[in-house]
Amino acid sequence: MSIDEAMPESALQQVEDTGQDTSPEGLPPDVMEITSIEGLAKQLAETSLKAQDNWDKWVRSQAEFENFKRRTEKDLQNAHKYALEKFARELLMVMDSLELGIKASTPGLSEVEKLREGMELTLKQLEAVFEKFGILAIDPLGEKFNPDQHQAMAAQPVENAEPNTVVKVFQKGYSLNDRLLRPAMVVIAQQVGESTYIDQKA
Repeated sequence: MSIDEAMPESALQQVEDTGQDTSPEGLPPDVMEITSIEGLAKQLAETSLKAQDNWDKWVRSQAEFENFKRRTEKDLQNAHKYALEKFARELLMVMDSLELGIKASTPGLSEVEKLREGMELTLKQLEAVFEKFGILAIDPLGEKFNPDQHQAMAAQPVENAEPNTVVKVFQKGYSLNDRLLRPAMVVIAQQVGESTYIDQKA
């Protein structure tokens, strides 16, 4: 039996009068319109979420790229700034030898005096080269002991000297563009009556 045969004539007439789609897969136009709007709204919300997620990812990528760029630039700057570090350390021995030779020379003898003058001139030239390339001497005599730049070799009681000040420099220290190449080897003053324990972090 068909749907038309099962439905009374009055019911069929009412459906025909309203003009509504009564097919099983069909819906009234007002219902279809509401369903379409809800579907579009849902799609729009999903698309917005995806767009926001993609935007957040792009922002994070940009931030990571900027951080990477800054790190790379800093590494390059340090590479240029400290490229001479190993070479500079080797030159320190030359500087030490010149200074020791000058200290050991006996003034008054003509030949020795000429040699001394030559060594002093060479030393001045070497110091000028050091300064030009950012290699600076650390000669802390009379300064407060600084464990970041000095290495205490001994401590001794010294009257009229403030404790933990440098009273003797065995060997100068050096820095390259504010980076420590070698600490200064020093003797620090301690208060009379104190033990000889050396606190490197004083």
